[in-house]
Amino acid sequence: MTRKLTLTPFVFLLVSALAAAQETRLLESDDGSRIRYTLRTFAPDANLLETAAELAPTDPLSAAKLVTRHLAAGRLEEASLLSNAPKARYARLRESFTGWSEADFARAFGRYFAPGNRIVGDAAIGNHRLLMWYLKDTDHVTGYFFVDVDGRLLLDDVPSEARANLRRVLDAHRSGRAP
Repeated sequence: MTRKLTLTPFVFLLVSALAAAQETRLLESDDGSRIRYTLRTFAPDANLLETAAELAPTDPLSAAKLVTRHLAAGRLEEASLLSNAPKARYARLRESFTGWSEADFARAFGRYFAPGNRIVGDAAIGNHRLLMWYLKDTDHVTGYFFVDVDGRLLLDDVPSEARANLRRVLDAHRSGRAP
């Protein structure tokens, strides 16, 4: 007799919680100031795509995956609508990717979901978030900045002190200075 293994919603949430760990960290800046943030880490395969697309992301990882899916398909408008400054985001994307073909977008952004890449972590300061994604082929950590606006995670395109501090956290992770 064969038994089929099924995951109840409770078991799924428990497994997800065990796959991610969270800790508070303190980063000392070059100017002597201290930045306190929480860092959530993920399982090594957290960057891989699930079978169903997340249409209303509730966490930075699913939000970054949705943005990256749009970019991999060359859907600049859809990616821009996930920003707290959508017109400015669209203008920057359109300027940056002028002349790109569908294959260019797929090659540049589709690789984020390839095995060997990984999510470094999700750093949080207040309602601002930074999802750090390591790309093995370029040996580079890239970052997605988000802000929670009325329960919705949006790309954070508006300057703020929290966003600037998360930029310092990203720089520290890129340089190996992160705690």
